[in-house]
Amino acid sequence: MENTCSELLEYCLRGQRWPDVLLDQALAVDDGKALLSVVVEGLGDLFEPGLVATYNRLFAEVIRRACPELAARVRGVGAAPPAPVDAKRVYVLSRVTLGADIAVTSVLLDAAKQRYPDAEIVFAGSRKSYELFESDSRVRHLQVPYARGGGLRERLLASGGLWIDDGIVLDPDSRLTQLGLLAVCEDRNYFHFPSRSFGGDGGDRLPALAARWVREVFGVEHARPYIAPLANASEPAGITVSLGVGENLGKRVGGEFEKELLRVLAETGETVLVDKGGSAEERARVERALLPGMLTHEGEFAPFAARVAKSKLFVGYDSAGGHVASACGVPLISIAKGFVSERMAARWRPLGTVISGDAPDLLEQVKAAVQRLCHSRR
Repeated sequence: MENTCSELLEYCLRGQRWPDVLLDQALAVDDGKALLSVVVEGLGDLFEPGLVATYNRLFAEVIRRACPELAARVRGVGAAPPAPVDAKRVYVLSRVTLGADIAVTSVLLDAAKQRYPDAEIVFAGSRKSYELFESDSRVRHLQVPYARGGGLRERLLASGGLWIDDGIVLDPDSRLTQLGLLAVCEDRNYFHFPSRSFGGDGGDRLPALAARWVREVFGVEHARPYIAPLANASEPAGITVSLGVGENLGKRVGGEFEKELLRVLAETGETVLVDKGGSAEERARVERALLPGMLTHEGEFAPFAARVAKSKLFVGYDSAGGHVASACGVPLISIAKGFVSERMAARWRPLGTVISGDAPDLLEQVKAAVQRLCHSRR
């Protein structure tokens, strides 16, 4: 039945009107989850400006069919309001995923703090994401019960339950608003960073584009990504590692690569700390690849992020850990695989050494990069 969603995506990519019966069938597949993962993510991951209007037309119709009580909340396309001179409270919406909250959302948080030094800054999202900024005294938390793995209607109702009437809202193209489509405040208080179209056909990274957007809209220079988790009292590790792929197994390199990667890192003589991740699948992979003497992290991501920030080198698949290292200026080796377009790879590229996961000499490239980076830190 997933082919139904793939067929719907093809209609969208061709710019053709989809048959109503096809959309109804797609909505029925796995409680709408396949439509979100195949069609919505498929359109967004291409970062094609022209597909934004297609998404808006499609998903407005999805809302009317799946959650008609929210139809009146669908936003129209209009000019952004001027930024207010002062603000008592600024809400910055989570992008829902950890890596995106570091690479994009944190740039908007930084800009809000600079532009409105006397305002209360509120991060709206999950506790797990907020923990990345928990030690920042300027930022407080508004819990939003949005289930990333929930069904379509469940997620729409979570979006519909969010309404903000006591401040301005900065939206980093969040899933909480279904990528800017569902209103969560009055239009005069709403500022949407259109991450899928901003920057056009260029190859700039998302943190740079977010910084450019806040400069244009709010006049803030030099906004940057950052993290501010609670301090971690553990001894710093020389090398931190994440083998997480965020439920996208297309990012993985198969065979014995992961075990061989850890062997290469162990040969540096540095202490190696490996995150066991947030799923049973990842934990099992890590435990199969671990070598004697290696340290592991179990539990919430923010404490691991704090240790990444203090390490000499981060190594892993394209993941939240890489965005932590990039934001904190930690040298990194990112193994990039599974991107659906060159522009997607460019948008999410961290600052550091990026190696294609499809390279025939992948392990040799990683080994050379490890030796170069470890030597440069001595």
